[in-house]
Amino acid sequence: MNTPARKSPLRIVLLAGFVAGTLDILAAFTQFYLKTGKDPLVILRYIASAAVGKEKAYGGGAEMYLLGLLFHYIIAYGLTIFFFWLYPYWNVLGRNRFITAVIYGIFAWMVTALVIVPLSFIGKFPSDPGQAAIAILILICMIGLPLSFIIGKYHDRNVHIDEVL
Repeated sequence: MNTPARKSPLRIVLLAGFVAGTLDILAAFTQFYLKTGKDPLVILRYIASAAVGKEKAYGGGAEMYLLGLLFHYIIAYGLTIFFFWLYPYWNVLGRNRFITAVIYGIFAWMVTALVIVPLSFIGKFPSDPGQAAIAILILICMIGLPLSFIIGKYHDRNVHIDEVL
């Protein structure tokens, strides 16, 4: 019986992080544009402002867009790597991809809103409950679902770590 070649974990993490990060930023752009009618690229300056401060991020040039995009993907890949590592250890994740997406989307929001943003130059995450709900839904759909399906499929087809030990 021929079995498909085992895919590289690095390749899966790179793919999942790219898909989730891209879907997430596109959703943020769309939501911002629909809400304000303004250029959604300002989102990247906002992200950059977390690292360099508001004055420098909004006063800078194209490098601030790139810096914001870089930090966005660093966070997306951090969430992806953690999910990849966590999946084989937490049996709940493999049971239902949609419930997994909801749990991980809420977790992603908590990490960004309660840890990353407060530690940044932004300092405080906007506290509007409606905006928080929209952010959580975006993270469920754009981070939780892709990670659940891409990484879940990888782990379900490959040997779990606990089976090797």
